Amino acid sequence: MPVSSPDGPTPAELDAALGEVDWGSVPDGAVVDTVSAPSGRLARITLGPEAGRRVLLVPGATGSKEDFVVMMPLLARQGYRVESYDLAGQFDSAAAGPQNLTPPADGYRMSLFTDDLTAVLTDRPTPAHVLGYSFAGTVAAAVAVDHPDLVASLTLLSAPPLSGQAFRGLKIVGPLTNLASRRAAAAVMIWGIRLNLNRVGRSRLTFVRNRLRHTDRRSVDDIIGLMMQTPDLRAGLRAAQLPTLVAIGTGDLWPTARHREFADAIGARLAAYPTGHSPCETTPHQLVADMVELFKQTDST
Repeated sequence: MPVSSPDGPTPAELDAALGEVDWGSVPDGAVVDTVSAPSGRLARITLGPEAGRRVLLVPGATGSKEDFVVMMPLLARQGYRVESYDLAGQFDSAAAGPQNLTPPADGYRMSLFTDDLTAVLTDRPTPAHVLGYSFAGTVAAAVAVDHPDLVASLTLLSAPPLSGQAFRGLKIVGPLTNLASRRAAAAVMIWGIRLNLNRVGRSRLTFVRNRLRHTDRRSVDDIIGLMMQTPDLRAGLRAAQLPTLVAIGTGDLWPTARHREFADAIGARLAAYPTGHSPCETTPHQLVADMVELFKQTDST
């Protein structure tokens, strides 16, 4: 079943018709389990035919696998075996973290997240099509550079387009972020989520507030700190020559021009939708259509 039929509504029209979504629900037919990683057991959901080509969707800071509950059935209907998991310290994976490493670490480091993603990838057949959302875009890109054999294609969804202190390029408040500590910046982000500054629907707001209550605050602080030290992966991504899509909303945290420069630097195609930082929630049909096009081009070669 296509994302939209030739005689039916377009992906943009389907997105415009999206109603209220129960973000705390699991798609019908999904398998709920956990996967073993260096940081502990990570909560995972999987949907789609077992023989389908594998697609892995990785959520970002303060996010979870539920961020993709609209996208997952769309991809499954296209014949893909799609899965997502909660990052260590986040929501249903809150018990996973640096305390479980051998030897234990004193914080959530980039290597924890990249090693966990590598473990999730190697738990099932590879190469897989991988999407990394926001902070997880950097994590997915780092794994793609170090292990290109595990990744069939890479989609960077609203990922930081700048290396170093990535927040310096934010619209309006960018320069002010140079003065903020990681904990202060995390506090502002959590405050904005709880006050619903993004003006999400009632179901979404109820879900994200509950998710925050189950998320290890240390993981959020440390992830914000890692985003203030974003590695420069441009040369490595270009050298890897993986089919790559940079997908963003025109109202994203970073200006479209920044994302375009980043896409050009790594040899990726840029797709921009009339939305904000979360196309997986607000323009899922358009995002899935562009991803499926990337997958088909990749798999055909």
